[in-house]
Amino acid sequence: MKRILLLLLLLVIQTGATAQQKTYCNPINIDYGYCPIPNFVDQGKHRATADPVIAFFKGEYYLFSTNQWGYWHSKDMLDWKFIPRKFLRPEHKVYDELCAPSLSFVNDTMLVVGSTHTKEFPIWMSTDPSKDSWKELVHKSEAGAWDPQIFWDKEKDEVYEYYGSSNTYPLHVVKLNRKTFQPEGEVFDILSLNDEEHGWERFGENNDNTFLQPFTEGSFMTKYNNKYYLQYGAPGTEFSGYADGVYVGDSAVGPFEYQSFNPFSYKPGGFARGAGHGATYQDNDNDYWHVSTIGICVKNNFERRIGIWPAGFDKDGILYSNTAYGDYPTFLPSQKKGHLAPSFSGWMLLNYNKPVQVSSTLGGFHANFAVNEDIKTYWSAKTSNKGEFLVSDLGEKSTINAIQINYADQDAEIMGKPDSTTGHKYILYISDDSKNWKMLTDKSKNTKDVPHDYIEFEKPASGRFVKIENIAMPTGKFAISGFRVFGKGSGNKPEAVQNFVPLRTEKKKKGERRNVWFKWAQNPAADGYVIYFGKFPDKMYGSIMVYGKNEYYFNGLDRSDTYYFQIEAFNNNGIGPKSEIKKSE
Repeated sequence: MKRILLLLLLLVIQTGATAQQKTYCNPINIDYGYCPIPNFVDQGKHRATADPVIAFFKGEYYLFSTNQWGYWHSKDMLDWKFIPRKFLRPEHKVYDELCAPSLSFVNDTMLVVGSTHTKEFPIWMSTDPSKDSWKELVHKSEAGAWDPQIFWDKEKDEVYEYYGSSNTYPLHVVKLNRKTFQPEGEVFDILSLNDEEHGWERFGENNDNTFLQPFTEGSFMTKYNNKYYLQYGAPGTEFSGYADGVYVGDSAVGPFEYQSFNPFSYKPGGFARGAGHGATYQDNDNDYWHVSTIGICVKNNFERRIGIWPAGFDKDGILYSNTAYGDYPTFLPSQKKGHLAPSFSGWMLLNYNKPVQVSSTLGGFHANFAVNEDIKTYWSAKTSNKGEFLVSDLGEKSTINAIQINYADQDAEIMGKPDSTTGHKYILYISDDSKNWKMLTDKSKNTKDVPHDYIEFEKPASGRFVKIENIAMPTGKFAISGFRVFGKGSGNKPEAVQNFVPLRTEKKKKGERRNVWFKWAQNPAADGYVIYFGKFPDKMYGSIMVYGKNEYYFNGLDRSDTYYFQIEAFNNNGIGPKSEIKKSE
């Protein structure tokens, strides 16, 4: 009997049945709740959350975000389990049940508080948040505020609350009494936007809209090497350029100085756009990550998702977040990869703007919208019936490592968090000729809600055509904003980009120095390009992904400073070499 068990164990190991997934893909795949606010769903019911914060506590990751009627926890940052919980008392008749929550811990106790314009909300505490075991630490917090963050300065055993969300008033901080957790002492004004100098802080999709002043919000504090890193979101959650900046100080209450590299969390291009109002945290290996808000903003300005980006501090104490190829498969913490270039798996998008066949099309929700790398557009079938399908032609036989299925909300009927769900049920097929199909993944009996499902194959598949066939939807029509196939093609990666020129007004001349116009020679082998930028040639941590064009208008520079720029082309076969670094004084 022992010999049989040993042979079975060896067979399991040899077949890879115990192998674990190595990567994840943004937007992260969690069962986002549906917007619970009636006047926010006039243009269609939809999933929505934002303002995320993650903490690694007692061996698990905990994720809280806006209006989810609960929270998630995970041991690996991949498989998130939802715990239903409403943190408001019955007398609080508001739709913002837990908006822009603060999540932190002091010693062995986790603390949670939501946003409020009154001084009535409680601060909640738990020593075992892996189950619904919460009680009030403070019945009515006198520090009630919007976009709060409770920060525990562990070395000094002091507690502070940072808060503020406004296009008029600055961010604030107040010290909390260590025993009562009520405010004590002076309230400090610590940060206001300076959009006259910082181009990325200007309001609007292209940092050029002047009908509103920009918003600063989402303050978050991280302490590193005895320095205090005050993070903030700007200029507005509706925009692709929504980003997080950082000021650095020697004290928890300032004064703070603008970091030379800003915004440190920024992703204006690609499929998943936006990387603002987030939180920085450490994993089990003490490596840093940044979680933040991704915008869809179609059915409502506040239709949003969550992204997680590798982050860290360089040798000079500069806080960065790596968003280059940040919505492609990225290594999980268990891989212990570096948080700059090595965090990306190297699996390329195989089906960008490639031919698509579908079973039916609802109105103007055209088939190609499922493969155009724009999360704001989507294909919808006419029904949610079993048998509705989409076929993606990769153009050539390719190696397939992973597939991400991003569902869209078309004619959804749910508001808030459903008590139960039928889950997304589907089957994936693969073919070399679009006639003879073999099953790739069977999720016809799936019961999980997987709006951004991501499948990494233990053994890479090979084929030219990939088909998804609908079995059932939790609600609404069968609709997809991104059917994304990752792996490697059979051809060559692009050569270096030629004639890359950043056009910017010189310091000695009159002009708008916060803007730069990039031009380059179109590379016929390229699907797209990534532009890198920074204020030092060895600290070009900023990145912008551009598809299908040979120009880009970037309005996010700091007016007074010198910048360095570089570009690379990519396609389904890989990433080409970087261009020469260009300097703009």
